[in-house]
Amino acid sequence: MSSLTIHSLKSTTIHSAIDLLTNNLINISDTTGEFLLKLSDGRVIDTKGWDGWEWTHGIGLYGLWHYYTLTGSTQTKDIMLGWFTKQLAKGTTKNINTMSPFLTLAYLYEDTGNRTYIPWLDTWAEWLMNGLPRTKYGGFQHETYNSFNKDELWDDTLMMSALPLAKIGLVLGRPRYVEEARRQFMLHCQYLFDTSTGLFYHGWKWEDRGDGTVGHNFAKARWARGNSWLTIAIPDFVELLDMQEGDPLRIFLLGVLEAQCKALVKLQAENGMWRTLLDVPESEGSYEEASATAGFAYGMLKAVRKRYIVGDEYVESAVKAIKAVLERINKEGELLDVSFGTAMGHDLQHYKDIKRTSMPYGQAMAIMALGEFLRTFI
Repeated sequence: MSSLTIHSLKSTTIHSAIDLLTNNLINISDTTGEFLLKLSDGRVIDTKGWDGWEWTHGIGLYGLWHYYTLTGSTQTKDIMLGWFTKQLAKGTTKNINTMSPFLTLAYLYEDTGNRTYIPWLDTWAEWLMNGLPRTKYGGFQHETYNSFNKDELWDDTLMMSALPLAKIGLVLGRPRYVEEARRQFMLHCQYLFDTSTGLFYHGWKWEDRGDGTVGHNFAKARWARGNSWLTIAIPDFVELLDMQEGDPLRIFLLGVLEAQCKALVKLQAENGMWRTLLDVPESEGSYEEASATAGFAYGMLKAVRKRYIVGDEYVESAVKAIKAVLERINKEGELLDVSFGTAMGHDLQHYKDIKRTSMPYGQAMAIMALGEFLRTFI
């Protein structure tokens, strides 16, 4: 393969890095059992290894899908199809996070025409519309395997459930799904966007504490990976629905995205990384985190490519992040400095204490970022 060079990076280098990341993604193992999710009904969910069904795998699949759209790699496609063959045969319980693989399944249905996927897409989307508990004003309650999270909105939800719902609505011809996804994007931005900084809080809870307020943003954590879900999901959502320039929701979402990206550029370290608490100094325990850095790079590069945001500073920031991500891929293909799955924190120390370990979503977010960078060679 001939190699082009842009921003001092070769296309062959990027492809080789993605191959390493993919191989590591499907071969990660939890050798100690430290990161297994043990449920009250006796089930054990492997969130780290590839043989499990959780949001970690949903993001892993979406990263693989992005690379497949660029290359048509049969190997990449076979990995995705193999995961679904095995996991759909076993099944699992429905929640916000286990919904995430259906974004990729909807794309694979379009790609393969495999009609056996339709009952899965139909049943899970109908559950999301009618079975999932709602918060006040109809928000998707962030219910997970082991917690109901009553009356809570999390910034993970749009990526894990609203985006899949929109895609299923398109492929099954059900506009009510699409409209519900639009509603969820508006509601989550309303309660999670911090207008004082341009960043997103991790969560919101409707709760009467007797002080006259109706709710709160927990620790008011402007958590990096949570923010990166929005940097990824907003441009993907606008593109997916082909929102036209006069669409009020498009105008609103891209304004929010631009405000976030402006804030991110100012908070990026000189080495291209962002910290796990975006606005907390490293000297106070907020470590540099690679999955969010990859997510920000992907979102910025895509938003500039689609002309959703305009400015050389975003490209410069994203390229610095791409180089930082490449530097954190070791010889085994593991993306280093990835924080483990992070539940809602009631204080900032909670986020500083999250351990770092290889995870499917970290691998996938790096694949997405590098894949988006590959588009600059076209």
